Amino acid sequence: MPSAITRFLWNCAGADKNILLNCTYADHVKYACLGGIVFATGIMAGMAGGYAFYTIFQPKGGAIEKESLDMFTFSLSFIFGLFWGLMIFNLDRFIISSTGKGDGTDSISAKEWTNAIPRLIMGTIIALTISKPIEIRMFKTEIDNKLHEKQLELQKDYEIRTNANFQERLKVVETDLEKIYGGRQKLEERYKTVEQAYQDNMTGRANVKGGRGQIAIAQEKQMEDIKAEIQQYDKQNADKKNEAEKKRKALMSEKEIALSKNQEVAKGLDGLLERIKLAHEIAGFWISTFITLLFWAIELAPIFFKLMMIKSPYDYLDENHKAIIIARHGVQRKGYLASQPNGGKAVELEYDLYLLADKLLEEKVKLLESEMEIKRHIIEKHVEKKKLDVDNNPDKYIES
Repeated sequence: MPSAITRFLWNCAGADKNILLNCTYADHVKYACLGGIVFATGIMAGMAGGYAFYTIFQPKGGAIEKESLDMFTFSLSFIFGLFWGLMIFNLDRFIISSTGKGDGTDSISAKEWTNAIPRLIMGTIIALTISKPIEIRMFKTEIDNKLHEKQLELQKDYEIRTNANFQERLKVVETDLEKIYGGRQKLEERYKTVEQAYQDNMTGRANVKGGRGQIAIAQEKQMEDIKAEIQQYDKQNADKKNEAEKKRKALMSEKEIALSKNQEVAKGLDGLLERIKLAHEIAGFWISTFITLLFWAIELAPIFFKLMMIKSPYDYLDENHKAIIIARHGVQRKGYLASQPNGGKAVELEYDLYLLADKLLEEKVKLLESEMEIKRHIIEKHVEKKKLDVDNNPDKYIES
């Protein structure tokens, strides 16, 4: 008696266990192997889908930072991976069970290739969805290092662009402040010049007699006038100066905030698409193609095996079982040769006779016909009765 695992693998392959129980051991092994491939593909699909989901929705961070498992994202990834694996498993099971047995020989004919094209396309798509997440997991260390370099480059580029952006805006404010400070500096330089001349006159270094003479008094008056001009200048430009200083301070604060986000922007470069690109760049065309072909072969192997299978006892018993079911329900399949125009080779065609349905239809038609005949007879008798009543009692039917 086959074990529960063997029967489970038969079910994965879409085989009828009741028929297989009456077949040879070779058939047991054959369909168990097919089911094993289908089941393993579903497991790999679930793992790949869950990892891809986690890679997409995990909290972003530095590529080489020590990762901490985010339990919320992990839980969602586990649920999605389970759903994805079951979906791919069911789809694979359908593809394998619907592929058929081919022509019963170990070669694949052109007609079999043509019939298998839709299944091969679906299998190829499934192989790609499985291989890419596993590929980026295989080269995770190399991808993390390369991604860290790209994050640093992006961070530096973002910093340069941010500085350039704020440099233009700060330049306008600095120009206004330079005009204000430049005008005041000129007044201060005038004051210093007069003050120096006044000190020279007071100490006798200006080739004149030292002391507070007429020249010194005039210079004192000139210094007072310049001080008044400076005070008037400060008063007139106080609002402009405060506004410009406020703008510069706000821009500098905004610049610091923008620069503080450069690390966050760099960490955002950690998506599934970027990792797939880096995996292709690191592994190269041939290695990446080989990994994809490996999963392609695993995914499509059951299809090719079924097309190459030689008819076995299971196939004969399966056909016989289907024929018995069809016969029990009164279905008969007949074939005939259809001649081709222009003397072409005759083609064998088939058509179905639904004997039980035809029998039921015939019985139903006869039943309806007998009911109609009885109704007609009833109507005739009723008419005769009415006529007789009219003959015997005409006054009843004459309106006064």
